[in-house]
Amino acid sequence: MSFHSMWAELLPIGRAAASGGYRRFAWTGADADCRAWFAQQARDRGLTHEVDRNGNQWAWLGDPAAGDAVVTGSHLDSVPDGGAFDGPLGVVSAFAALDELRRRGARFAKPLGIVNFGDEEGARFGLACVGSRLTAGALTAEQAHRLTDAEGITLPRAMEAAGHDPGALGPDPERLARIGAFVELHVEQGRALDLSGDPVGIASAIWPHGRWRFDFRGEANHAGTTRLTDRRDPMLPYAETVLAARREAALAGAVATFGKVAVEPNGVNAVPSLVRGWLDSRAEGQDTLDTVVAGIERAARAHAAAHGATLDVTRESFTPVVEFDHALRDELARILGTTAGLKVPVLGTGAGHDAGILSGRVPTAMLFVRNPTGVSHSPAESATEDDCTAGVLALADVLEGLACP
Repeated sequence: MSFHSMWAELLPIGRAAASGGYRRFAWTGADADCRAWFAQQARDRGLTHEVDRNGNQWAWLGDPAAGDAVVTGSHLDSVPDGGAFDGPLGVVSAFAALDELRRRGARFAKPLGIVNFGDEEGARFGLACVGSRLTAGALTAEQAHRLTDAEGITLPRAMEAAGHDPGALGPDPERLARIGAFVELHVEQGRALDLSGDPVGIASAIWPHGRWRFDFRGEANHAGTTRLTDRRDPMLPYAETVLAARREAALAGAVATFGKVAVEPNGVNAVPSLVRGWLDSRAEGQDTLDTVVAGIERAARAHAAAHGATLDVTRESFTPVVEFDHALRDELARILGTTAGLKVPVLGTGAGHDAGILSGRVPTAMLFVRNPTGVSHSPAESATEDDCTAGVLALADVLEGLACP
């Protein structure tokens, strides 16, 4: 099956008619349909399909127990109303690259694996890369059991409802020990390749990044009868903090975003008692990120005090800077330079990935495919057919160089 045929099959799954974006959330019906698609692709190619203890899907050519396996893939879930390419491009390209290598008559000296990591985006349970974090031991079973969605459904309960036993959740060192290299292909979430004119790039590092919850607490009251001077309205310091985040990020050359907010009691005619906002911040270096977040919190506390509100700040997740394996990164550049004659740019990224989570346990690298708009986590996310094809061929060259020496 061609790349375009696979893409066409996957494209309708979980698509929201109103926005044109995707709602492929972990352990939902759309997620089940994506998983069924992955399993069918594995069967169509005679690959061994398995689901590990943490709900990640694997398709194997050869016996993974032999060790030193070369693995590629990404994820199939999405952010709310996200784009079609973030995650799925890496999975579809993995199957297409295997098809290309079979057309070439490649002989594999190592096992080859294709993976779909579960719940990479964290859209349902609020924590990114759940499947890979559990596998790598960066998230404990106890922590995973405490994760809940907006309806109060726990992760284990959601997994059970989808037919997966959560009883074995946790680190999977035996599986990781079988992997000699992991290469994740991903659409670029930015415009560096578009600006350089290159269809494919290699990742150097992932910026340190995290999520912080800001709880502004005031006093609920009547919107029509309460004098402005008598109010303790937490919406005001929240709004001023959103602007402060933009200022702090701009001064430091970083990024900071309040992209999610919850209000109580959430009535049109009521002064809120609670405004809860989630901050996502990322920077090229740890010191810069620390400075930005500290500046935002300092401003938030000052604004809260000025409006008679209180503030609690909770760090919900954090990932330090990830430097991808230099030897593997250099090998990718050598393979692509020798086989395809490409001078592939090496670039950093502010986006987190499963590859970043695994990098501390196995040699890991990433390939990026050009995104002409630079837009991601949006229905406007895109990549041209020619660039998708270039990505497949680059991935095939890399897999051949690593698994067919």
